[in-house]
Amino acid sequence: TPAASTAPVPSPGPGPDHSPAAPDRWRPWRFRMSNDVWGTPVVSGDLLYVTSFEIHALDVGNGRRQFKTRDVAWAMAVEGGRIHASDGPSLYALDAATGAEQWRIRTDAWVYALKADRGTVLTATRGGGVQGWEASSGDKLWEITGAQTDFETAEAAPVIHDGTVYVWQDARLRALDARTGLERWSYPIGDAASCGGVPVRVTPAPDGYVYIAAGTRVLAVDIVSGLVRWHFEAPAVFLSPPAFAPGPAVTGGGVYLADYLGTVYALDATTGKDRWRIATEARASLEPVLVAVGNVHVGSGSALYTLDAVTGTPKWRFAAGGDVVGSPVVADGRVHFGSADHVLYTLDAAGGQLRWKLATGGEITGSPVAEAGVVYACSKDRCVYALDALKGTGTGNRART
Repeated sequence: TPAASTAPVPSPGPGPDHSPAAPDRWRPWRFRMSNDVWGTPVVSGDLLYVTSFEIHALDVGNGRRQFKTRDVAWAMAVEGGRIHASDGPSLYALDAATGAEQWRIRTDAWVYALKADRGTVLTATRGGGVQGWEASSGDKLWEITGAQTDFETAEAAPVIHDGTVYVWQDARLRALDARTGLERWSYPIGDAASCGGVPVRVTPAPDGYVYIAAGTRVLAVDIVSGLVRWHFEAPAVFLSPPAFAPGPAVTGGGVYLADYLGTVYALDATTGKDRWRIATEARASLEPVLVAVGNVHVGSGSALYTLDAVTGTPKWRFAAGGDVVGSPVVADGRVHFGSADHVLYTLDAAGGQLRWKLATGGEITGSPVAEAGVVYACSKDRCVYALDALKGTGTGNRART
């Protein structure tokens, strides 16, 4: 395969500058892989990690590759100074700064999902296996079988958060200690049929509750005790997990979901009563809605809808040329999202006006990432793009749309 190379996005600005202290002299960049790129890029410190058969680590400032691995990474998580990844039949850990291998083990079955949190790596394997591993050494901490068997996908996989693993096993949602695998509590959520033939989706929240979408039901469960706080029933199934926004309802706090018909619900986090529900359009997305700065942003079909989080009042709708891909991201008053029409869009988050867009040579993959005034996106044209979040390919004080 030919060596990957960096090719700057055409721009009127000066050349790259290595000093991050002068952002007006930073230049948008593009890095072209020799293979397909997939998923969402991960930014950690000064490096951006992306999977393209191998894992590539790129300098966020200029797009130059610092290292790449020789291994395929179908799943990857960057945590605690390590890259944890799996090529399917094996699990391995690399130094996040250098790419040096730290450990590698063979797994008993194909790894279809991998997550890392607070020194524990969580994997899910074909045939109903879920495992916990010590992140520093690869030692197996625990394993269960017969779990998650109806939906073996990365989106439906077990969730690890703050020392607790949430796993669907034997028609129950179980909360396990992430280090020991011992059960803290379980709830009879039901089997796939009783959950509407869709996977259970779980969102642990900072208010001490875990919010669960199970078919047409939404539940709030105390993270420590497992006691149910409330239960909400909707007419259609939810494909995506709940989104939690902190604060009282009068400032836009609450639990927000969209069902597959595109109806968006705002539930009171304390009582579970629906404050409002608003129809958009049919929604196949598995991504949660995005709640930011008092707005709810929802990718439904080929349009991005923005609703007032407090009242549900529609604020604006922006139609792309293809289905919205992944989840939008909001930063500094802008909302960025990718589409199957090959374009990365940046809109004014309050009014929905198009600020700039970038046409690439393929569908945008995963979700864009906005960090420190830069938006990163991957495309099926085998490129990773880094653009000025406010100006796109414009640099300095010269904005271009």
